[in-house]
Amino acid sequence: MEFPNHHRQIVEDLMSGKFILPTERTYAVLKDNEQSYTYFFKASFNYDLKITQDFVFLISDESNEMLSRDICIFIAILSYELDRDGKNFLERIQFTEFEIEEIENYFTNSSYIDLILANKQLKDADSRKNFINTLNRRNVIEKTSDNRFMFTSAHKFFMDFATDIVKFENVDKED
Repeated sequence: MEFPNHHRQIVEDLMSGKFILPTERTYAVLKDNEQSYTYFFKASFNYDLKITQDFVFLISDESNEMLSRDICIFIAILSYELDRDGKNFLERIQFTEFEIEEIENYFTNSSYIDLILANKQLKDADSRKNFINTLNRRNVIEKTSDNRFMFTSAHKFFMDFATDIVKFENVDKED
């Protein structure tokens, strides 16, 4: 059986939970072979391949992945603190470079400190530094230096997820 170029990298990246972005050469391979890869991941691993204009990722109904939850919490707290600080959080997350020190200030002084302290990946500066490195490996952020980063288009997955939760809660309230 013959596979497209970069097949091994595609499988390794997606199976490790990485988002593949349009700027990566493997994105084009996936786009060009979408039907084959959709079948491959479903038949091989029972995972659904999702290709959007902003990123590619895998979904599994069997997954109990806590990292996605922690990313949602991280982005939600950051968005809340930016908004509370009078900044347009959507604009900042989409277009602005963040400094680790800025993140530390927001999280250390957050009104959600109990939630932060209860989360293993966000509880202190060292944990958050490791978490930010994880976000970089998963392509949710791109580090521009040791202490600076920008969110990639993959952040939209988590923003969409949060929007869906709000919509679902509002539907429940109407019933």
